Amino acid sequence: MPLQPHESAFTRPPEPPRPVPVLADDAAALAAARALAAELAEEAVTRDLDRRLPFAEIERFTETGLWAITVPRAYGGPGVSAATVAQVIATIAATDGSIGQIPQNHFYALEVLRNGGTEAQKRDLYGRVLAGERFGNALAEIGQRDHTRRTRLVRDPSGWTVEGRKYYCTGSLFAHRIPTMVNAEEEGRAVAYLVFIPRDAPGVTLVDDWDGFGQRITGSGSIVFDRVRVEPDWVVPFQASMDRPTAIGPFAQILHAGIDLGIGQGAFAATLPFVRDRARPWIDSGVARASEDPLTLHALGDVRVRLAAADALLERAGRFVDAAQGEPDADSVAAASVAVAEARASSHRAGLLAANKLLELGGTSATDRAETLDRYWRNVRTHTLHDPVRWKYHWIGAYHLDGRLPPRHGAL
Repeated sequence: MPLQPHESAFTRPPEPPRPVPVLADDAAALAAARALAAELAEEAVTRDLDRRLPFAEIERFTETGLWAITVPRAYGGPGVSAATVAQVIATIAATDGSIGQIPQNHFYALEVLRNGGTEAQKRDLYGRVLAGERFGNALAEIGQRDHTRRTRLVRDPSGWTVEGRKYYCTGSLFAHRIPTMVNAEEEGRAVAYLVFIPRDAPGVTLVDDWDGFGQRITGSGSIVFDRVRVEPDWVVPFQASMDRPTAIGPFAQILHAGIDLGIGQGAFAATLPFVRDRARPWIDSGVARASEDPLTLHALGDVRVRLAAADALLERAGRFVDAAQGEPDADSVAAASVAVAEARASSHRAGLLAANKLLELGGTSATDRAETLDRYWRNVRTHTLHDPVRWKYHWIGAYHLDGRLPPRHGAL
């Protein structure tokens, strides 16, 4: 079936990269995120209503230095903690869930680089990030129920090429390079690599065909690779980093937890003024204002407690991820995976609850299209489908009951 781009599709390439400031530490990163979130709040409603892709906003996001916060200190970056990266994402997602998700795969690609790249590759690609480059992603594929990867890296005497089609390529419309998951045939088996392909390489076609009802401006469209020639130094081992214990999986997942938590926090923040100023009390409550309704107060308290618990679990999980990054072995990586699964299960439930209660407690007037209060529910419901929370509960239970170590992959 041919790809069908939106009318708004991919109107321009990103601006040429410019060097970004190196934020001093974790506190500086969090402060920068809060300041940026305040700026992004101004047009969050119209971006969602009009499905206006945030090219200018992503340029501003990059200018803050926040896209470089995981570059290790040894390579000139601030090397902030995993919890700080997740909190930065949560802070932005509270204002705009789509923009909060866009850098997730950029950070993921840098974690793959940290674990599998050569020194030359690290110097080059970390340097590019400090020079203002953004990385997108081309990881997922559709059309196969067995999750088999069809996109191939072919090596022959005339050069190396990549051919295939990817979907859910979040952030790639705004990216300078597109880290692409491929398989290469080696000794009769498929071995996975991540190839950092320039978005303007001949044979790369980006299509803005993401049509989900939530996360509408993430740029999560499709990419076609038609015999794209690649250089060997763009190719970073991936399979080798998953065959041994690394924190790639839990690091990826803690960022997803931050997205869900942030959207929930944004929904809760939107609920409070709506209940104070606009919602009506139910006739049986016997009170004059919705803010005095005891059942409403109970519901608000429940949401607040669950969000606070998810926030605490996110912070706790970050310490496990930092430990696994510092001293990776089977036990530390498993402990990090389970701690992050607990945070993700909690943020999943808390984010959905907060978005649901915004509409429930706001009443019919909260469904006014111009308010776009439904964007919190649409965004968190869409993002929480990224991977099934039911399997997180499974591995949490198995780990604590029998000591079974969870699988090492990017979805746990």
